[in-house]
Amino acid sequence: MQNNVEGRRASCNRYGDDEMTRCKVMLVATLLTASTTGLAGVSAQEAEKLGKSLTPIGAERAGNEDGSIPEWTPIEPFGKASGEFPNNPEVEADRPAYLVSAANVDQYIDKMSAGHKELFRRYPDSYKMIVYPTRRVANFPDRIKEETIKNATRASLNGVDDPQGAFVGFPFPIPQSGAEIPWNHRSKWRGENIRRYNNQMIVQLDGKFSLTKIVEDVQFDYASIANPNPAELQPGTTFIRYLSQTISPPRIAGTYILVHEKAGFGPEGRAAWLYAPALKRIRRAPAVCCDNPYEGTDGHQFYDQVDMYNGVLERFRWKLLGKREMLIPYNSYKIAGDSVKYADIAQPGHINQNLPRYELHRVWVVEAENKPDQRHTFSKRTMYFDEDTWNIVMIDDYDHQGQLMQFQEGHLVQFSAMLASTTVPEVIYHFNSGRYFVTAMFNEDEPYDNTVTYDDKFFEASSVQRKASK
Repeated sequence: MQNNVEGRRASCNRYGDDEMTRCKVMLVATLLTASTTGLAGVSAQEAEKLGKSLTPIGAERAGNEDGSIPEWTPIEPFGKASGEFPNNPEVEADRPAYLVSAANVDQYIDKMSAGHKELFRRYPDSYKMIVYPTRRVANFPDRIKEETIKNATRASLNGVDDPQGAFVGFPFPIPQSGAEIPWNHRSKWRGENIRRYNNQMIVQLDGKFSLTKIVEDVQFDYASIANPNPAELQPGTTFIRYLSQTISPPRIAGTYILVHEKAGFGPEGRAAWLYAPALKRIRRAPAVCCDNPYEGTDGHQFYDQVDMYNGVLERFRWKLLGKREMLIPYNSYKIAGDSVKYADIAQPGHINQNLPRYELHRVWVVEAENKPDQRHTFSKRTMYFDEDTWNIVMIDDYDHQGQLMQFQEGHLVQFSAMLASTTVPEVIYHFNSGRYFVTAMFNEDEPYDNTVTYDDKFFEASSVQRKASK
């Protein structure tokens, strides 16, 4: 710990006066937080529950008392790692269990997020939730499960941005604090590498939309089962390498964003670069962070809303509120598949609610409250994490007047060949304007390619400059 502190203090000294002062203030604040909230792994006795009463990644193995949530029954891998849209024929053959509409919403109100309640209030004639039998079939590769069990006793979190002692698997399968759970989401298994389309649309009040097409290349350095010498999840260590290229529309085509995602903050944390076609050069981009608008989204998505939530945690106080049974988007293969067009998804007010699938699941609920001395557009975020995958599936975002400002909804699917779960698409409802933003779509393009490989220089800024200049 002491060596880490000295290294971070030295890193701060590389900055100019103003930035150096802020860096050192943040360092002191984090160390003070770490002295009171730093948590080591759970006891060996507690960890023994993993793989028994708990699943290997920390969910309750048993169903609930009335049977509406069944026992965990994981699938075995099937399908292809490229050229195939996410699917599960057995799950997709299910018939709906019931429909929630304005006529009966009060019966299910205690199972809903604030965002879903608001959508029912605003659109009583069109908003609905088609609820299916709950399927708890999400699984992970054996090594992810094995390392997750080991992480339970060896991983720790100092403050909120300094994980240590975790390797390969979910770092905190038996969470002891609110800040530990987002780290499970951020470091989750998604395959070794991915090339994917991340298409986005801004939907106006009348349902008309503008489309942006993006191709992303991603290498997952931390959650890698192929790496014989895995890196520890700790400040300064890169755990994700990311490169995006905007294909259309013409006004932003040729834009590249390069990110080396790291734990920690300041000089130890995220390193990002932006290539703008008008400038014809790649530059460091510290603004690729937090509540700065993602390039090309016209302010409809912040950088820390990518993948529901990502980036530093230090701007918020994190509180673990416990678990709830809630209706969440789950096994939503139809809306993610190639039988659906982008125009089928977009409707006035909200996405086409004939397409998503909802199920009753247990979720971890975490509240993030903006620190008074750390600026952010949101004063509070209430996040809902699926217990079986650690994916964030919903977020209620509040402004500084305490009003619900935005609602994020991620439609969870599993890529069965990889045994990797993620949310596609993701929706951000802007209640102040009535517009909404849909991202992570690839329905009309190629499905994920998990077979792609990258050389050592692919994610270097100089390589991106050469690629963009061709």
